[in-house]
Amino acid sequence: MYLSTEQFAVSRPHRSIPSYQVETLLEQGSGDLNEDVLLEADDLFGVFDGATSLDRRRFHGNLTGGLLAARTAAETFREKRGGLLQLAGEANRGIRNALLAQKVAMRHRFWSTSLAVIRLGDGRMEYCQTGDAQIVLIMNDGSYRIVTPDVDIDRETLQLWRKSTAPPEAAIHDVLAKQIQKVRMQMNISYGVLNGEPAAMDFLCHGYRDLTGVSDILLFTDGLFLPRENPLKENDWCTFADIYREGGLQAVRDHVRGLQENDPACRIYPRFKQHDDIAAVAIRLNKASHINIAFS
Repeated sequence: MYLSTEQFAVSRPHRSIPSYQVETLLEQGSGDLNEDVLLEADDLFGVFDGATSLDRRRFHGNLTGGLLAARTAAETFREKRGGLLQLAGEANRGIRNALLAQKVAMRHRFWSTSLAVIRLGDGRMEYCQTGDAQIVLIMNDGSYRIVTPDVDIDRETLQLWRKSTAPPEAAIHDVLAKQIQKVRMQMNISYGVLNGEPAAMDFLCHGYRDLTGVSDILLFTDGLFLPRENPLKENDWCTFADIYREGGLQAVRDHVRGLQENDPACRIYPRFKQHDDIAAVAIRLNKASHINIAFS
């Protein structure tokens, strides 16, 4: 079933994978709405990270465009049948239809969503990803594998913010408005997202992965990425994997939020807001139960 910020679901063991334990995490960040969405439907799991257009327009129900894009994509994967690549195409067209219905025609006002979706079966997984949502495998020997590209959409912007001499009370969206719009206009040119454009399909990462030797499958949005003091450095997936192995998604979340809590101005760890939304799923193979981590 489709998961919003208000509801969770219980998974059931898949017939082709004897048992697995599912841990889910969905938490709103510092914004007015949680624009991240979780999907869990039998053997199908996904995370979606909506991005609202820069004009911040609200729609029916006071929803942002980013949340509408993420929900549209999640609902398509939940309701339709077919391979994940086909469903991503249908989700992209659904977002396009929603944009047209709201008379959103100018490209810089397009909503979009990143996503990472997997389907389990027959000892392997099918996966589909775009944007900066991530899929990571934890192996039985303690190592890890990054399944999909480590996309860093905002590296240049955050480096400029790191070097900025603006006063502590300044907001990144005001100081770097032109830079942020420049990056946004690179959608489906230098990086991919689902935003209704046909070119979005060129950036989809899709494939199949044998699960031999895999202990855990992790899907998560960028709100769970470890904060970095230097945006030019690569993500520290080794530390991420170590923290996860010690305490699961809860431990990673606590580590991330702890660092952010002590940096309210977002300057020690350059970022757009104190806390980003988080959507994450951890699937532990050869175990059977379900854990929800909910935060008020």
